[in-house]
Amino acid sequence: MLAVILILIFGVLFVIALVAVGAGSLLLELRRTTPPGSVPDAALPAAETPLLLRQQQLSSISVWHQLLERFDFVEILKLRIAEAGLKWSVGRLSFMMLLAGSMAAAIPFVMDWAPAVTAPLTALAAATAPYLFILRRRRKRFQRIEEQFPDALDSLSRALRAGHPFSAGMYLVGHEAPEPLGQEIRRTCDEWKLGLDSRVALENLARRIPLLEIRLFVAAVTLQSRFGGKLNEILEELARTIRDSIALRGDVKAISAQGRMTGTVLTILPIVLAGIMFVTAPAYIGVLLVHPYGKYLIIAAIASLALGHFTIQRIVNVKV
Repeated sequence: MLAVILILIFGVLFVIALVAVGAGSLLLELRRTTPPGSVPDAALPAAETPLLLRQQQLSSISVWHQLLERFDFVEILKLRIAEAGLKWSVGRLSFMMLLAGSMAAAIPFVMDWAPAVTAPLTALAAATAPYLFILRRRRKRFQRIEEQFPDALDSLSRALRAGHPFSAGMYLVGHEAPEPLGQEIRRTCDEWKLGLDSRVALENLARRIPLLEIRLFVAAVTLQSRFGGKLNEILEELARTIRDSIALRGDVKAISAQGRMTGTVLTILPIVLAGIMFVTAPAYIGVLLVHPYGKYLIIAAIASLALGHFTIQRIVNVKV
């Protein structure tokens, strides 16, 4: 019976959300003032970067696509998805967030002891979970690229020393470097083949991978093309500097590992103790479930644990 009620509440909330989206899209469509024969500014090609590659739609559902393209945060979501190396669309991500939030909001309604404030909090936490997953994938992907980049610079330096031009060296490195770095370098080479200027293609590489090491590489290549110099020696020194920086961050991470482990233990320990007390002395801790203020104490304890864990992790996360 509980499962049936939960499914019905979730279905009603999801239908209401879809109706709201459709009504908003219809209102926005009626407000459009673009003449039928005109071309929107967003569809025109940029002055410097031609539209040589196929543009990905925000969603395969036309109504949802028309609604999403009117918000500024869509570009941020599209950029984060691309940086995470996922093939998702913005429409798929937004639907996942809507589904997760609706399901999480329906759960507290069938729990008599849960206070009303838990519904929006759980809905917000569940709705942000897909976006947090993308941020985690993005961080791990950038970490792999940073670890692979010094070896790629050494390979490019050896190719230049052997007499290859810079474009040919980048082509060789793009096919020899492991993923995901090889994919990004091959994309830069493809942009060159399609007629894009080399400086703009390198700037696009630095824009797709917003790492300091990539920006230093692009700046070194740009300065060398303007003022000359031995690019292979510059790349070798840059690779050595990046390796030293990675080693230093590894040492700092190893030193702060005890603090991170302490924060994890302090977060898990109250939950384990509460589970043990529920088994050994259910009448003692069961007062929190029947007392009028018990549910508020449980919510406050969970919020305190989350806040304390976040604070400890921020303290021990030393930026180098």
